[in-house]
Amino acid sequence: MTIRRPSAVRTARLLAATAVLGGLLVGTVVPALAAAPERTAPRAVRAEAPATVTVSGHGRASAAPDLAILSVGVEATRKTAKEAMAAQNTAAEALLLVLDKQGIAERDIRTDSLSLSPVYTQNAAGESKVTGYQAGQSFSVKVREIDRAGQVIGAVNDATGDSGRINGVVFDVADPSALRVKAREAAYRDAYDKAAQHARLSGHQLGRLVSLSEGESVRPGPGAAPGVAHDEASVPTAPGEVEEQVTVSAVFELV
Repeated sequence: MTIRRPSAVRTARLLAATAVLGGLLVGTVVPALAAAPERTAPRAVRAEAPATVTVSGHGRASAAPDLAILSVGVEATRKTAKEAMAAQNTAAEALLLVLDKQGIAERDIRTDSLSLSPVYTQNAAGESKVTGYQAGQSFSVKVREIDRAGQVIGAVNDATGDSGRINGVVFDVADPSALRVKAREAAYRDAYDKAAQHARLSGHQLGRLVSLSEGESVRPGPGAAPGVAHDEASVPTAPGEVEEQVTVSAVFELV
């Protein structure tokens, strides 16, 4: 058998044809790759913030008081400051003594203020002149048996005479924490009910609680005590009820 080898000329022609064909293929692929659109990373979808409703709730709770806080004091006016202070001291000692006799513990008596000031008198020419001095001291007294509050007021007034001052009385509870808890619960229920109603009216359902804040609770203020006659052994009082008020602000989601 005779094997024929390709001639050198024929081999060169084949290599040239192959090179031309490869160039054509490369020229076709490169423009196609250049024309292909560039792929970009998918954009993150921003979650829409849920709708919310903000409401305020008010709660009240009341109870019978178990504590009376008296504001009492003494006052004296004399020509000199020394004399005024001495007279004030005598009256204050009489007040403290009668409180001790009434069974008031020392821990329940507190000095709220102590004062000494000149007294001015205006003459016919319109000039002011110091004609004396006024000294005074006020006390806060806790009466833990409120049924005896009127008796204590009468005893103080009788012991101090013209120097005595009955400034006011307030009835309270010794431990307001339980009352505040009830008022807080009522305030939250009020806020929740309001939010639930807003949700229904807007075609939503009430979602989770987002935030909750509480304002300052309201405590009872001092009551006025009218002037007491010196021969009164006891002063009638009306304790009524003590009320605690709490306000809250709540934010709920609407779903």
